[in-house]
Amino acid sequence: MFTKRSLNRLGLGLAGFVLLLPSCDSFLEEVPDNRVSLDNLDKAAQLLTNAYSDASYAFTDWMTDDFSFTIGTTLRPEHQQMYVWGDPTSDPTESSDTPGFFWYETYNAISHANEVLQIIDDLEIDDEDKSYRDAIKGEALMCRAYGHFMLVNLFSEDNWILKDGSGLGVPYIKTPETEFLVQYSRPTIRSTYDDIEDDLREGLELIDDSYLANSGKYHFNKNAALAFASRFYLFKGDYIRCLQYSDELLGTNPEAFVRDMTSNEFRTAKASTSGYPQLYSSPDLASNLMLMRKISLFQRQDFAYGVDRNYYGSLFATNVFDDATDERENPAWVKGDNALFPVRYENLFERNSINSNVGTPYHIALAFRGEEVLLNRVECYIQSNNFDAAIADLQVLMERRFTGGDVVLTMDLLRQFYPSVWTDFTILYEYLIFERQKEFIAQGMRWFDIKRFQIEVEHLDRNGSLLATLESDDKRKIFQIPKSAIEVGGLEANER
Repeated sequence: MFTKRSLNRLGLGLAGFVLLLPSCDSFLEEVPDNRVSLDNLDKAAQLLTNAYSDASYAFTDWMTDDFSFTIGTTLRPEHQQMYVWGDPTSDPTESSDTPGFFWYETYNAISHANEVLQIIDDLEIDDEDKSYRDAIKGEALMCRAYGHFMLVNLFSEDNWILKDGSGLGVPYIKTPETEFLVQYSRPTIRSTYDDIEDDLREGLELIDDSYLANSGKYHFNKNAALAFASRFYLFKGDYIRCLQYSDELLGTNPEAFVRDMTSNEFRTAKASTSGYPQLYSSPDLASNLMLMRKISLFQRQDFAYGVDRNYYGSLFATNVFDDATDERENPAWVKGDNALFPVRYENLFERNSINSNVGTPYHIALAFRGEEVLLNRVECYIQSNNFDAAIADLQVLMERRFTGGDVVLTMDLLRQFYPSVWTDFTILYEYLIFERQKEFIAQGMRWFDIKRFQIEVEHLDRNGSLLATLESDDKRKIFQIPKSAIEVGGLEANER
């Protein structure tokens, strides 16, 4: 599970070892590489900032039905391979926005969580620091659980469909690697989910927001942990627990966790394509539960794929209300010659030095949002045939997304919108999936719904002709394990 960067660090450590050999006693007194010596709680807390993966999963949108072939942008070979659901052949340690990059960077983040968890219980601390220690341990457990959760949902079959969990999961790493070129085996999905659940539930008990100063939205705070629990149990198909954790966050006042895009603040911000994404991803918004910095070019207007202009307009023009405007449609950037891209991210860049023109492009992603938890709860209500409660929660979202006209959602209105042969259960589910599509467009969430609900996708070429089809149960919906993890790590490849 070594990236080139970790191999380079290992090489430096070995070089230091050779230099220090003449003095064995002094060598044993020194840290043999450039790792932090975790001998107090502050250092452990600081190391946890690296336990959040730098890799974005927004690139999955290029493979969905939202994005189409875009003319006039930079299309790298890996983009074109992923567009037809092929396995990228680029070096995953050098090409961001690929499954391989996500794999390595996420396991790298998990390794930092494991470094903290290995020593946290053995640190000598005063009694008054026990709650601080528990808070750090809770965050580390949440990071480890979340990293593995994202990996298993990208590189394994969908647990929602595969109820018995017998498919191949991903290795659940619980200790730091101490050997070179370690080999692993793939447990079942059920085993991976069980380990995630153990860490998640223990972490939830230990999370303490009182130790998160100023930057609390960039860490696993309590609300973010509840949102993760809501998503985890939804994907697992445990609607009782999903509802439990969704309720614990939203309570009887879900409005507080849904940004109001009909407000003067949001509508005024539309005049600025820099101000709007700053507002949208602001840590001051109660709806933004956890933010994460992601190394990516996904946000670039001249890069890869966008949403076809005609499709984009049609998507947001389609709604159940007469004369109502969906405020999620604008603003949008022009992308290439034939596409649009909704303004959700700042196009950020970190220079290698003050005078350098070289650096790292990145965006701030919304890892967890109140709107997602609300829609998770809607799904739980539908599953339990509590249709009135589902519509009540959907109404909360509608009032903060649509302006003009009579924005009152009813079952009768939905029956008119969808074929009369459908049941109320099917109608509500269809509308839920449709609202999720619009709510999370260009934020990497659509892919998981395509897997969960076995949605078929067709992609067209630059001339509008059918290029490739992703069937409802297509094995290519499961990302392939990186080549080096198969050849060196000994992992079993996914079927193709």
